[in-house]
Order: sequence, then C-alpha cells, then structure tokens
Amino acid sequence: MRRSSMLRLAGLALLWGSGFLWIKLSLRGFTPVQIVLVRLTLGALVLAPIALARGMRFPTDKRIWGHLFVAALVANSIPYTLFGIGEKTVGSNVAGVINATTPLWTVLVAFLAGTDRKVSAWRGVGLALGFAGTVLIFSPWKSANEIASWGGLATLAASASYGISYVYMGKHLTNRGIPSIMLSASQLAAGAMLMLLAMPFGGLVAPHWRWDAVASLVILGVLGTGVAYVLNYRLIADEGPTIASTTNYLLPVVAVVLGALVVNEPVTVSMVAGMLIVLGGVFLVQRTASTRNPEPEPKPVAVSD
Repeated sequence: MRRSSMLRLAGLALLWGSGFLWIKLSLRGFTPVQIVLVRLTLGALVLAPIALARGMRFPTDKRIWGHLFVAALVANSIPYTLFGIGEKTVGSNVAGVINATTPLWTVLVAFLAGTDRKVSAWRGVGLALGFAGTVLIFSPWKSANEIASWGGLATLAASASYGISYVYMGKHLTNRGIPSIMLSASQLAAGAMLMLLAMPFGGLVAPHWRWDAVASLVILGVLGTGVAYVLNYRLIADEGPTIASTTNYLLPVVAVVLGALVVNEPVTVSMVAGMLIVLGGVFLVQRTASTRNPEPEPKPVAVSD
C-alpha cells in the first residue's frame, strides 16, 4: 500500500472511529434529532461543492430521488438517531463495538431479501461467530448490565439498519452511472430534509450551547460525515474496496481507546472478547464475499458513524 493510502486509511479510521465519541459529547448540548440534522446538513455542504466543482450534477430522475430518500432514511436518519438515543445510556465505546456487526447484518439481510443466497461453510461460521460475539458483548446474564438495555438495543438496531441500507442501495442506487460522491451528497441532503420533518419529535428543544458540544457536532458533521467520505472514495480509487474495507476492523478499536482516554469509559473483558469474536466473524464473511466479487462499485453513504 502507498504511504499516502496508509495515511488516508489511518485518518479514515480515526474520523469514523471517533464519531461515537463526538456523538457522546454532542449529547451534552443537543438532542439526537438536532445532532443528526446538523450532521447531515454539514456533510452535504462539504460533499456537494466538491462534486459540483468536478463537473458532476445532481440527479434529475424522480425515481432516483425516491430511492435516495429511502436510502437516507435507513442509512442515515434512522441509524444516526438511534446511535444518539443509545449513547444516552451506553458508552461511546459500546456503540463503536456494536457497530462492528454491520457487515454481518448486511449478509443476513441480503440472504433474506434473496439478493445473495450463496452461503459457504466459512461464511456460515463467520456469521455464527459474529452473532455469538454480539451476545457476549451484551452479556444479558449479568445483572445491572448497561449494555443489555434499551440503549444497547438501539445501537444494535442502528447497525441492523445500516445492513438494510447496503442491500437497498446495492439494488436501487449503484451502477446507475451516477458518481458515488454525488449520490452521497444527494443522499445526505435528502436525509437532512427528512430530519427537518422529524424536528417536532425531539428537535424543538432549546440546545445548551456548550463549547464542547458545539465543537463535537461541527467535527462530526464536517470531518466525520463530509471529509471522511472524500478520503474513503480516494482510498477505494487508489487501493480498491478490499483494502478500504479494513476500516471495519479499526473503528471499534479506535472507539474503545478514545472512550477510555477521553471520557473514562470502562472497558470490560466481555466487551473486548466479544469485539474480537465479532471482528473474526466479519473477517470470514468479508473474505468469502471479496473472493466472489473483489472489486465492487463503491456505495453511497451508509457505513459507520
């Protein structure tokens, strides 16, 4: 891998992996709905000018826009809001670890939807390992376990929503001749419009203008939702999607380390063990997927936080 690509990979892992911490800090001053609205708006304001400067144009097909609004709902509005709700009661490190299950949900949803029914023995083992690791992370047999709560379930549902979005976008938005960066800018704009409609449900509350909450929200929107996708597309173009997908293994590690260092979140043995098992399952699942289709077209905005 080129040195520049290694730097982009490290930057991408840091930006996306730290997103869970920025959400946690943003909650000190804003509601989940407010955070998602500002985040999507800032992300669109970063990506759209870049796409337009490169000569790209917004889609004009009404059907494409219909699909973009659905994609924005399941890939941005719902999961971003659920992560905000979840992190009110669970740590940012927990959210980052649970988010690692996204590739497993994607495979499961694709199988149930009939878009990918190929299940090898190793892939089955990977799925089994992944969901066993998830159970270990939640450890529902422990009394007073914060992870096995509504907040933990909200973050798990957010990851499942990401899985749904990948399958939906793969069927309705990719391979349409529209550059991915423009699709992402359009999708983020559509998500911001959806969040405007959601403002009566938790958004019409006076925010607390704490400097740490404001700074975290700006970083989350501009860097974590805008600049990160520019880095992602460049990394895919230079090294291919297989190398770019290794960020899946780095995000939970970054989330756990930052959560412990910045906000003193506890790191339990079951969390770390479950994370390693989940990542092992993701490795097996992605290995079999990349063997069948090593160079898929980059998808619009969905993964990570």
